[in-house]
Amino acid sequence: MAFADNLRQLPAITDIAALQLLDENGSVVAEIPNAPGKIGSLTIYHALALKHGRIDAAAAAEGLQLFAEHTEDAKARPGAHPNIDRLLEVIATGKGYAVQTTPA
Repeated sequence: MAFADNLRQLPAITDIAALQLLDENGSVVAEIPNAPGKIGSLTIYHALALKHGRIDAAAAAEGLQLFAEHTEDAKARPGAHPNIDRLLEVIATGKGYAVQTTPA
């Protein structure tokens, strides 16, 4: 399925202002806001956190499938899709992230 089709099947994010990724020390290392250009990434990361409890290698692999056509573009153009790059990094290193959300 295409990215847009995948998004339609995931839980809504209307009650979330942002999602934060935390490292093993509990420090926020990234934030995905509920803002234009980031809504797709927020939707996917939120769904992965709900299903897996955190962003680990299994969640990252599923996330790459959900990003669909954007995953291949990210592999061809590192840095163009930082939220996909992060999932690739989780798979490569085995280091994942805890997730917290900020309510809207």
